[in-house]
Amino acid sequence: MELYKQEFGQNFDLGFDLKNHPYLIDKSWHNDLCSSFYFKVGEQYYVLWVDYADIEQREEETLRYLIVEAVNEGNNKEPDIYAGNSEVLFGCEDYTDLKEFFITILESSAPH
Repeated sequence: MELYKQEFGQNFDLGFDLKNHPYLIDKSWHNDLCSSFYFKVGEQYYVLWVDYADIEQREEETLRYLIVEAVNEGNNKEPDIYAGNSEVLFGCEDYTDLKEFFITILESSAPH
C-alpha cells in the first residue's frame, strides 16, 4: 500500500494516478496536514503537497495542490527532504494545471 494511503487513509484521492509521475517520491507523514511528495529538478528539490479534494476536510484554507522549494538535509543516497516554511512556488486546485506545471518545469531542466 502506498505511504500516503497508510498515513491519510485508503480512500485518500490524489486526483491523479501516481504511476503517471514516476519522479514523485512519496514522503507523506501522518503529522502533516496532507500528503506530500518530493521531486528534484536539476539540483533543486521541491515538495508537492496534495490536500483533500473536499475543501471541508482541509485544516487550512489552501489550494489543493501546492509546490514549494525544499532542501535535502540528508545525502544523495539517503535523502531527507525538508520543505520548512518555504514560499509557495505554485498552487492550483485542478490537476490539469498541475500537470501543465510539471511539463513546463521538467522540460525547462531537460538537456537541449
